[in-house]
Amino acid sequence: MALGLLLVVLAFSVGRFAIFVTSPYFSPRFFAHVTGSSESANSEKFIEIRKGESPQEISRILFSDDLISDSGGFVLAGRLLRQWRKIKVGEYKLAAGMSPMEIFNIITSGISVSHPVTVREGENMYEIADDLTAKGLSNRIRFLELCRNPKFISSFGLFRTSIPTSLEGYLFPDTYYFNRALSNADMARQMVKRFFEFWGSEEEAQAEELKLTQHGIITLASIIEKETGAAEERALISSVFHNRLKKHMKLQSDPTTIYGMWERFKGKIHKKDLSEKNTYNTYAVSALPEGPIGNPGKEAIQAALHPADTPYLFFVSHNDGTHQFSRTVEEHNRAVRKFQLDRKMREGKSWRDHLRKTASMPPINGQ
Repeated sequence: MALGLLLVVLAFSVGRFAIFVTSPYFSPRFFAHVTGSSESANSEKFIEIRKGESPQEISRILFSDDLISDSGGFVLAGRLLRQWRKIKVGEYKLAAGMSPMEIFNIITSGISVSHPVTVREGENMYEIADDLTAKGLSNRIRFLELCRNPKFISSFGLFRTSIPTSLEGYLFPDTYYFNRALSNADMARQMVKRFFEFWGSEEEAQAEELKLTQHGIITLASIIEKETGAAEERALISSVFHNRLKKHMKLQSDPTTIYGMWERFKGKIHKKDLSEKNTYNTYAVSALPEGPIGNPGKEAIQAALHPADTPYLFFVSHNDGTHQFSRTVEEHNRAVRKFQLDRKMREGKSWRDHLRKTASMPPINGQ
């Protein structure tokens, strides 16, 4: 009886193979790349294979994107060639000119399409979350929740003194290549790992010499990053903040105020915002804010670790990215009157004057 059953199964398998071999689907095209001249044959398509999708579902997706001509034949071919068990979750780039075998080779490779994600110097975790979401790599809310998750943050085991309340400041600026199979945790880990590849024993020793913690240095660096318009001024701006901290003066940095109300910030700071009591507003607290207000690059961190030796306590914008540095409040007030209150000094430089000029121009069509 067992032998009979085996013969039946064998006959069925041979018959099914015979049907496949004699079908129009089984041809040299199955194994060879098709070099059609039509535009559609050369067009690239991206498909995403998700966990739990069946051969039928995957084949239907391929068929609907004009990547295969027979979804049923593709399912059968995959079974006979034992391809379906090798399918890997991910996003793949395919072309209509590919043969079915070429398609199987790609979707079983596990080599997903990578999307470049650039974390720019000074960007905060909200902006990073927005970018990841716009690229379809993450969900904004979930990424931000993860960045504030104490269990996840402590899982790195890399923070030497105290565990920060969020990963703000430690999502190191760089260009990363992420695929859709990566989780929020995978992406965040890569960014934090990159930070600790930069931060080493020399940086730790210099921070201790300045009587600041790692977290304090990164917090200060994030402010320097936001306040710097000209790279050559980083160390000067750093010196101003270090000098004010030594004198227990408020840092009075606008970017800290903005960060403290980021989720409701509408693009303009009002007088009442400067007096708002929160742990980030340096117009209200006489110390560093609670934590970083963005993710500083290595140059800003080095500036925080190595401030210039100056007597400066103030700086004001020249409206061209550079600043006027002052030692006393009297000098500073004169600089403010010259560079900020004198419209002639701002003309053609300040973005506010540019907007005002644009708004006053008549329509191009003269109407």
